[in-house]
Amino acid sequence: MKKVLAIIPARGNSKGLKKKNIYPLNNKELIAYTIEAAKNSKYITDVYVNSDNEEILSIARKYKTKTYKRD
Repeated sequence: MKKVLAIIPARGNSKGLKKKNIYPLNNKELIAYTIEAAKNSKYITDVYVNSDNEEILSIARKYKTKTYKRD
């Protein structure tokens, strides 16, 4: 089976709604839904969250996702 990498880019300061990626929706951060969908995919083998915001990366680590901090 092929390995498929999912990269989830998440800006700290979104242009429209500030901090939308960490905004809670039904007691879960918005980015958590994206992480869970990627992790539950039968096609995706690795999930990374890429962000300039440490709070977003901390949430990603809570969901046992690999992270990469960008400038």
